[in-house]
Amino acid sequence: MKITGIEIKQYAKPLDPPFLASWDPNPRVKFASTIVYVYTDEGITGIGSGDLMTGFAGHEKFFIGKDPFEMENHNKIIDNIDFHYGRCWPLDIALWDIIGKKCGQPIYKLLGGKQDKIKAYCSCGARIPAEERAEKAREYVEMGFKAMKIRFHHEDVREDIKVVEAVRGAIGDKMEIMVDGNQAWKMPWDVERIWDLKKAVKVARELEKLGVYWLEEPLHHADYDNLARLREMTDIRIAGGEMNRRWHDFRDLADKGSYDVYQPDTVLCGGFTRTKKIADYVQSKGAVFCPHTWSNGVGLLANLHMACAVSDAEYLEYPFDPPVWTVDRRDYILKEEDRVLVDKDGYMHVPQKPGLGFEPDEEALKEYEIKDYYVGE
Repeated sequence: MKITGIEIKQYAKPLDPPFLASWDPNPRVKFASTIVYVYTDEGITGIGSGDLMTGFAGHEKFFIGKDPFEMENHNKIIDNIDFHYGRCWPLDIALWDIIGKKCGQPIYKLLGGKQDKIKAYCSCGARIPAEERAEKAREYVEMGFKAMKIRFHHEDVREDIKVVEAVRGAIGDKMEIMVDGNQAWKMPWDVERIWDLKKAVKVARELEKLGVYWLEEPLHHADYDNLARLREMTDIRIAGGEMNRRWHDFRDLADKGSYDVYQPDTVLCGGFTRTKKIADYVQSKGAVFCPHTWSNGVGLLANLHMACAVSDAEYLEYPFDPPVWTVDRRDYILKEEDRVLVDKDGYMHVPQKPGLGFEPDEEALKEYEIKDYYVGE
């Protein structure tokens, strides 16, 4: 089998009402998705999605004519492109989709096959008052979720802690609560200052009192030493790493003991090929591998395959915060029957179809295709 072509297309679905995300000071009026199509001489097409594929143009020649199964070589070239330009890891995802389809197996079985389901934690993202968040938490319990994540966003962190207090008061011990401090990285246009170690310690100690399962991204993503110090100064788990770019970031983080929970996103950091190596490394250190999944439906599927292949984590992120973040918005590029849902017991099930296990919604793609990529307002 040989690769005969690579095509990149951009899509953007209008959001009405807009989505005011906790990590973005600007309302989101569109949800953009980049899709990579890889064609072969056997008629098998691989599909990947994730980042914008910035800098990939002109590098197609290093893949065309090659066997899709040469994944170590392909991944090394993508890593080189990452160093010089941008994150082109959706190509790795698409190549593994081809491999799965050729073998007639879902990707998670080819990478380890540890389990075919995992408990979802409801990952919230909207800016809403404490009372409303508490009411939604009650609804999530009824839906079957066993855990949820609250994202901080207030200028005064005491207001964020009040949200956690309200949720804990509403649900008791019916769900685990995770907290995302949103301090590790910023959107390009966000210039607000982030927490220092002293503030992160104060927040962690308050969250300890509320029985929070983990505190995510409480410091800058490259502050390896202070993250390790924070771990030693609190009993709460410290999580992070969703936007760290390279394998050696996670090697150094793990060697320093910076996190209890490592969260590389398969479609943003290494593809399946390299993320599996990260997972194996951090788990060999006694830490937890629990990938970030907040991109689109393809990204969720990819990370579900990755987690079910190798992870010892109890939960996996499920982006869901209706009415502003729904399955229809998140997964609009997928056919409805291929979208990831959570069952009554709180589990996501990895698809059993070959490859990633989905088909694109061609009608939606025709409607939402755009000529150039969209980065925000």
